[in-house]
Amino acid sequence: MRPSCEKKPFVAPAACWLAIFCATALAYSPALNGGLLWDDDGHVCPPALRSIHGLWRIWTELGATQQYYPLLHSAFWLEYRLWGGSVAGYHWVNLLLHATSACLVVAIARRLALPGACLAGLIFALHPVGVESVAWISEQKNTLSTVFCLASALAYLRFDEDRTKGHYRLALGLFLLALLSKTTTATLPAALIIVLWWRRGRLRWKEDVLPLVPWLALGAGFGLFTAWVERWMIGAQGSAFALTFSERCLLAGRIAWFYSGKLAWPTGLIFIYPHWTIDSGVWWQYLFPAALLTAGLTLWSTRRTSRGPLAAFLLYAAMLFPVLGFFNVYPFVFSYVADHFQYLASIGVILPAAAGLALAANRLPPGVRSWAPPLGAVVLLTTLGALTWRQARVYRDAETLYTATLARNPDCWLAHNNLGSLLSPTNPDKAIAHFEAALKLKPDYADAHDNLANLFAKNPEQRGAAVMHYEAALQADPGHANAHYDLGILLAQDSARWPEAIAHFEAAVEIRPDFAPAHANLGNLWSRDPHHLADAITQYQAALRLEPDSAPVWFALGNALAKADRKPEAIAAYENALKLDPGYAEAHFNLAVLLWDMPGRHADAIGHYREVLRLRPDWDFVRKLLDGDGAAGH
Repeated sequence: MRPSCEKKPFVAPAACWLAIFCATALAYSPALNGGLLWDDDGHVCPPALRSIHGLWRIWTELGATQQYYPLLHSAFWLEYRLWGGSVAGYHWVNLLLHATSACLVVAIARRLALPGACLAGLIFALHPVGVESVAWISEQKNTLSTVFCLASALAYLRFDEDRTKGHYRLALGLFLLALLSKTTTATLPAALIIVLWWRRGRLRWKEDVLPLVPWLALGAGFGLFTAWVERWMIGAQGSAFALTFSERCLLAGRIAWFYSGKLAWPTGLIFIYPHWTIDSGVWWQYLFPAALLTAGLTLWSTRRTSRGPLAAFLLYAAMLFPVLGFFNVYPFVFSYVADHFQYLASIGVILPAAAGLALAANRLPPGVRSWAPPLGAVVLLTTLGALTWRQARVYRDAETLYTATLARNPDCWLAHNNLGSLLSPTNPDKAIAHFEAALKLKPDYADAHDNLANLFAKNPEQRGAAVMHYEAALQADPGHANAHYDLGILLAQDSARWPEAIAHFEAAVEIRPDFAPAHANLGNLWSRDPHHLADAITQYQAALRLEPDSAPVWFALGNALAKADRKPEAIAAYENALKLDPGYAEAHFNLAVLLWDMPGRHADAIGHYREVLRLRPDWDFVRKLLDGDGAAGH
């Protein structure tokens, strides 16, 4: 293809846009009513972040969210405010964002005067490698950041033509929004430099490179910060990431070919792909980077006659760079590749491929040109749409997703563990089999030990085995907050082991200061010791700062305050519990007991006693208290 610098005003192709939105909705229809998957509940605004203070924490507190993508989690916060836990709303947002990105692909192609613009948008909208990003709610980080990234690119291309400060500022602002949604968009300035070289055949420092220097610095800063968060806060370090530089080069070559292969022939897609063994002592693994280097040098040699293929190669490589293995990302623990990793980068292949197809179609004989290209486009898009529809069905619920994953990747210990977690409430025997399968594949898998222990803990005869697996989990991962918490719950059932339980709850809240249930249970144990009532109150208050809508914790706080003879505060705590749960009989009773002795509150106390009898008519002792009048509360 030949670059064109001709300025062509963009006219929205309404028919193409309509086709994109309708085709996308049809292809993804099986997933629109799907349930939550894997870590979706950690993204769809968890309880601790649903308040205005929670929105502040999203922006100001590292660790408040799984990754520091504050604009993404602000979007989830707003969506929760709009439709709460209705899963369909989140799926529709993902779908609309994906379709909008496809329309922006069309706009960028037209701005660059590339043929096949609408075809490019439809291919991106319907390509099945996008299913993981669109059907999985957590990956709104992809769909949201891509909209901002492509909008920024479009604005910058406009700036490149008219050099107005307004378009530059708009482009930079959109780029910042993209980074705040997901930092893999940091590759945009490099991509723009490649596009500018393709358009002109050379790069001018002042006009082409200098305006993007602040972008490169901004992207590098965000990228390095995210790499630090991945390593030190999410845990992307240790033996699973102990690759030498040469091994990372081998990995990069293999990843690049894997992704390009899935774009060209999108079959055998899996939610979690098998984990490769990278070994610099295995000769055939050098073939991947060698072939990549050969392809690059071959395209470089043809740059004077045709820059398009080399530009497409560089564009795809640049946009894939963050996920090629040179930086640690936590998913590398279980797989080096994932479809959602190439969501944005796929545009670097789809755009030039669609342009190439359109150019090839224009070279056909006139008699063939009138019917073959439209027919070919229909066949291609129908095939892609059918594959996407079939893949979207896999994402309709978590059990289907993990079952399909294990069918194609039976050694996936993560899928065994996650499927076991789903089956635990309804089919514990089958769940145990999956946890044991996970541990057979990965004996030091702390989550599987913890989950298996939780099932064993329900059976008094298996509590010894439960303790053994909790301890195995903590030996594998001393920072496993859930294992500390779960072991504390089990040990708290034996008063002789309360000190051990307290130690585990304290470890849990030290590891995860936002672990509200651990704070509450620590308060429960401290409240049993008159000398530690102040500590109990502190822990309950910490739990309520994180989850203020917990009526049981307000009730427990009221009990501790009453024991500490802080009656006005105890009354307020009970009243908060009843605001959240008006049918809380125990809170009505304890509040009545305190109000009986408060001047002027005798009638209120009687009202609460009567509410107790309405809720619990079998509580005869309350009726006797009321009948005895002055004896009430004593």
